[in-house]
Amino acid sequence: MTETAAHVHGYAKDKDALIKRLHRISGQVRGVERMIEEDRYCIDILTQIAAANTALESLAFKILEEHVSHCVAGALAAGDPVEATAKSDELLEAVQRFAGTR
Repeated sequence: MTETAAHVHGYAKDKDALIKRLHRISGQVRGVERMIEEDRYCIDILTQIAAANTALESLAFKILEEHVSHCVAGALAAGDPVEATAKSDELLEAVQRFAGTR
């Protein structure tokens, strides 16, 4: 069994809700595509793109929250300093990547 298959990730309990959110975001992006095909007004398109970006950021925050409360907290609670350091470093890298998108 692979490590991914053997390990339950923090977002697992919310997986169905996260997938539904992704489907809604996908619908928003398809809507932007239709707006462009229909030659809609630039500002209206930009407004919808901003909404899709906000939705993706919200989803990212939810997954980041679950990573902290499950993966990082679990590594710290386990008492393995190597694993705790690895998860903390991973968290910092994720935050830096996320912050770099702004």
